[in-house]
Amino acid sequence: MPAKIPFPTDIPFLNEIGVELVSMGDGQAQVAVDLQGRHMNSWAVAHGGLTMTLLDVAMSLAGRSIFPQAKGAITVEMNTSFVQPGGKPGSRLIATGKAFHRSTTLCFCEGEVRNGDRLVAKAMGTFKYLRRLPADKDALAGQVGD
Repeated sequence: MPAKIPFPTDIPFLNEIGVELVSMGDGQAQVAVDLQGRHMNSWAVAHGGLTMTLLDVAMSLAGRSIFPQAKGAITVEMNTSFVQPGGKPGSRLIATGKAFHRSTTLCFCEGEVRNGDRLVAKAMGTFKYLRRLPADKDALAGQVGD
């Protein structure tokens, strides 16, 4: 089994829900999760919030991969279309993000989530680059508007 690729920044939430980084570079990124009972909604399929988290992370990482000096990328806007249920426990969701344009402060990305060859969801997102990480994480809110 290949060694796990670490995320560029520790994100406890992703660790908690079992998201893994598959690849990141050249304006693209992939993340994945093996579905478990804890990921299900009341219909016993993958929760939409999990699907959106995968899209958000994959697109953000894709954007960061074309601007390595960025310390992070904050989601400004994200539009998601769900095509079909994500899957049941035992299946694997893979999200792919692609950056298609960037300015000095923003990156525009698209993403999709698949379960095998089945398309689950598509998204478009805008991300603001962070040039520094605040010593006090509460100060992060001040960076969004600058």
